[in-house]
Amino acid sequence: MAKKGVDLGGADEAGGAAGGGLNPIVGIAREDLLGAVTMMLRETVGNPTNSFKHMQAFTVDVANIITAKSTLAPDPKDKRFADPAWQANPLFRMSMQYYLASQKHVKNWVADMKVDELERSRANFVSAMIMDSLAPSNTLAGNPSALKKVIETGGQSLMNGLKNAYNDIVHNDGIVSQVDKKPFKLGENIAIQPGAVIHRTEMMELIQYAPTTEQVHEIPVLVVPPQINKAYLNDLTPEKSMIRFLLGQGLQPFLISWRNPTVEHRAWGLNEYIDEIIKAIDVICAVSGSETINLSGGCSGGITMSTLLSKMKASSDERANSATLMVCVLHPKRDDSEVGALVSDDGIKLARERSAKKGILEGKSLSRMFAWLRPNDLVWNYVVNNYLHGEDPPAFDILFWNNDTTNLTATLHSDYLRIYEEQPFVNHGKSTIAGHQLDISKVDCDLFMLGGVTDHITPWKACYRSTQLFGSQNIEFVLSHSGHVQAIINPPGNPKAKYYRAPKAKPPEAPEKWLKLAQEFPGSWWPLWAEWLKDRSGNLKPAPAELGNADHPPGDKAPGRYAFD
Repeated sequence: MAKKGVDLGGADEAGGAAGGGLNPIVGIAREDLLGAVTMMLRETVGNPTNSFKHMQAFTVDVANIITAKSTLAPDPKDKRFADPAWQANPLFRMSMQYYLASQKHVKNWVADMKVDELERSRANFVSAMIMDSLAPSNTLAGNPSALKKVIETGGQSLMNGLKNAYNDIVHNDGIVSQVDKKPFKLGENIAIQPGAVIHRTEMMELIQYAPTTEQVHEIPVLVVPPQINKAYLNDLTPEKSMIRFLLGQGLQPFLISWRNPTVEHRAWGLNEYIDEIIKAIDVICAVSGSETINLSGGCSGGITMSTLLSKMKASSDERANSATLMVCVLHPKRDDSEVGALVSDDGIKLARERSAKKGILEGKSLSRMFAWLRPNDLVWNYVVNNYLHGEDPPAFDILFWNNDTTNLTATLHSDYLRIYEEQPFVNHGKSTIAGHQLDISKVDCDLFMLGGVTDHITPWKACYRSTQLFGSQNIEFVLSHSGHVQAIINPPGNPKAKYYRAPKAKPPEAPEKWLKLAQEFPGSWWPLWAEWLKDRSGNLKPAPAELGNADHPPGDKAPGRYAFD
């Protein structure tokens, strides 16, 4: 039953651990971040009055800490200081309060700097990263739970931690492991939905899945995944498989699996990827007998799909019956997030030059960049767990997929940078992208859009802006009470799941106005989406007895070869 009134507080943060958005690839240059350190040092020397003022305030806090008069306390949600010893033990309490005081006054100092907002944003980001690294909880001597672990295990936790650190240095590019990969075997207990590759090119494999119902809807669904992640996110373990769910609804899902590019594929850009999707649509229509298809794209796959919709419209190709856009930002703004505010024109130029020189952006580098967007959750949390506590990281299917990284070609990276620079989805018809004048205002198929309440990569209000960019009259926007990935992977059965939608009407321009109209619904949004798709998937017909056809016979079993690259 729907509940009126929307409260977006207290959402589950667990879904924000993976990538797919534009933020980390739009051109954050390390030179800019190093320049922020130089600027802060310059500010210390050049504006001693400001520095002295905040040092005095810090000294007052220190005096209160030493005399046990301090009331400084961590945020109740800060897991770093959850152990009771941080409050019960005077030394640990003083250590924590000294750190909190340092953190507070550094933040206040940056706020008082006489600099422009871009420099202030960079200073905030860099200083916060430095302060996060200096938390006493990141050290063995300063972490009470780690010390307890040493005593309880007779020192074995230290040995395990050293072993984990060694394995990360030697086998994981020096990145602290976020997941225990050992329990997962691709094609054995993850990505196991029966299907087959019915079309393969140098760039992609097209997978058709075996129907699980006696009848299926006539119009198939093509899922377009991001080029910077493996496609099997759509078919994780059976209980989380979106493909399995769609099959159970009598729909016909097809999935593109992109090849993990290497340096020799540096010239693959949006134009080439979109041409491959059009070829896939040709195959799907020939195999299914349908003249139209429904499309679905998430994250950067949604950027590709939106460009495809524009190109199809420009060439009078009317086969796009509907489209679903998940956690995707088509109109990025620098103030969408703290990281977006760091981007500069020089940074974009340097990022483009660097990737052009190398030919690709390596998946490990992208993964490292994503992790440092939220260092406490995605770096230091695992340092404490893996090294100080000597425990293995969790065996979590979404994190397994997230750590199965792929590369990004220099040309596609440059195309994404152009989208950030030129804003072609907003400035209709003014940019030549993928071989045509991009103009999504002419796209008029029905649209389903999804955002995530706690999505830090593609914030939901930024996703919502896409409702104003298309020429479609029928647009459904749904807000999932989750983060970036778990907003998408949101199967029925989670008692905490909920989503928000507004009564059927054209979405208002401002997301705040939509939020006032929206109602809360318990459960997963998947059944709602399935009904929306079925209303646009034609009549029922007998399910195909075999996959593919004579021209496109079934080959390798799903998830195909490219999933293992």
